[in-house]
Amino acid sequence: MASLRKVVVCELLSLDGVAENPNVFFTEWDDEADAAGSDWIATQDAVILGRHSYDEWVGFWPDSAIEPFATFINTAPKYVVTSAPLDPDWANASAIEGGLVDFVRDLKNQPGGDIGVHGSISVAQALLAAGLVDELKVVIAPAIASTGRTLFDGLPPIRLALIRSVISSMGYLVLDYRVLP
Repeated sequence: MASLRKVVVCELLSLDGVAENPNVFFTEWDDEADAAGSDWIATQDAVILGRHSYDEWVGFWPDSAIEPFATFINTAPKYVVTSAPLDPDWANASAIEGGLVDFVRDLKNQPGGDIGVHGSISVAQALLAAGLVDELKVVIAPAIASTGRTLFDGLPPIRLALIRSVISSMGYLVLDYRVLP
């Protein structure tokens, strides 16, 4: 049976592939980069987060006025990879029980929209390695970070097919890929 839902990894990267601390190399936005973020969430109705991302985001997004992402992330079900209780609480957030890969396999086969993975490097890597990611969407900043965790460290070879590419007015690369079997 074909999956009903897609898992879509959405990441902000430096030109050298660093995904950690994107606020260091994403210091301003243009209309095209902004539109990419809106496009990413348009088909998503659930999010998977790692614990580190959850802890960072729960302190920012509940009170944020950055739209449309604030409304999206605050209302969407958030499934968090963690072995500890979620504290502080965040609306519609719950800890994943059992293993991540089995949880995502089950979630993909339930009715609903796309499942987003935003920012959570280790979650994105685990799902890419397990072959559970359907699409990879990145905005690449015109900057070299030189240090920090990269998205693709330790992954097996993965073939991609380009769905969309945009070069923004400020030099950001907006790239959407389908992950090939």
